[in-house]
Amino acid sequence: MINQGKYSILGININAVDYDFAVSKITDAARSKRACSVSALAVHGVMTGFFDSVHARRLNGLDLVVPDGQPVRWALSWLYKKRLPDRVYGPNLTLKVAESLTKEGLSIYLYGSTTETLEKFARNLAQSYPELKIAGMEASKFRKLSEQERSQLVKRIKASGANAVFLGLGCPRQETWAYEYRDLLNIPILAVGAAFDFHAGTLPQAPKWMQDLGLEWVFRFVQEPKRLWQRYTILNPLYLWHIFQQYLGLRKFVPTLPNGKEKIESYG
Repeated sequence: MINQGKYSILGININAVDYDFAVSKITDAARSKRACSVSALAVHGVMTGFFDSVHARRLNGLDLVVPDGQPVRWALSWLYKKRLPDRVYGPNLTLKVAESLTKEGLSIYLYGSTTETLEKFARNLAQSYPELKIAGMEASKFRKLSEQERSQLVKRIKASGANAVFLGLGCPRQETWAYEYRDLLNIPILAVGAAFDFHAGTLPQAPKWMQDLGLEWVFRFVQEPKRLWQRYTILNPLYLWHIFQQYLGLRKFVPTLPNGKEKIESYG
């Protein structure tokens, strides 16, 4: 179990941890019904905080931000000599947490994506972990929620008795949701985005060799060029350029913490 602390990657605090630590922390919080907001961040997630100071404070207000992308894991090594055996990939973390919660007899609530994807995801989870308790599931409305809708959603999740929420709204909306609902729900919220589609079988994953080489973005770009071209052709080079500046000490990126004035932007 590895927990080497938190380190600034372009002003976003990333936890240098492995799967075992992340699963243990989430499971412990689920067992005791304690707040624990979690995000698995790749380059795109880091850059959303880099360009948006309000969102950066939200990200730095989460309990656990794991290095989902290989370039984020590599940055921990280049900048801080924190060498992890692997990244903590959101889709894999999702299954490992599901397995752990199953062993503990704990339940989950699935929130986000579409009804079709949720049904397929839930069915595949049930096949892999027959004893996993799915307390409820609810598709995204794909818009901002009103205050009344937010309150009703919290009541539904609490009434379900769920010990944790698996959240799939896509970056950065899911991180905003995890930050804003953390203290309303007081259970772990695991923001894992594409894991819903991958495990539902509606979106293919890159081969492992591409993932290991940090080339997953190429595979995803080929799958969804219209949606992802800007993310990968602009954000990836900018990420590397600013990491290079941080490495040389030309720029310092000091993480900013929540100040209680972040805008309410829940997207459900």
